[in-house]
Amino acid sequence: MRLTRHTDYALRILLQAATQPGERLSIAAVAEAQGIARNHAMKLVNELANAGLLATTRGRGGGFTLGRAADSILIGEVVRLTEPDLQPADCPNCALQPACGLIPVLDGAAEAFLAELDRHTLADAARHTRLSPALRNRTATEAQVAAET
Repeated sequence: MRLTRHTDYALRILLQAATQPGERLSIAAVAEAQGIARNHAMKLVNELANAGLLATTRGRGGGFTLGRAADSILIGEVVRLTEPDLQPADCPNCALQPACGLIPVLDGAAEAFLAELDRHTLADAARHTRLSPALRNRTATEAQVAAET
């Protein structure tokens, strides 16, 4: 299955927050560090916060942290949030519709994919992720500067 860039960015933002527990991260710093357009990062942080996956603080010294413990956030949960129309194939103009025998096979594959993602938490992924010192320092320093100004 191929996930959208939207999902990729959401997972990266969450993973960075999980690898820096207790640090309030700035959207601008994370967007720059991850190569995500700032407006897109802002929309994603808002979407993830509305789902309770991130906690945000506005204003001077604001930013975001995980909204729940990393071990309670399933990777499948994030994918379902950011890929609400997850389908392995786009079938609207197919002449075999609606009696195509591939539909249940592909639907089963999508269910198996999500079931596998549900076996893994953000904490699992964070344990195997190492932020480069430059990335860690950049986001922490920019958040600290924002808090001081």
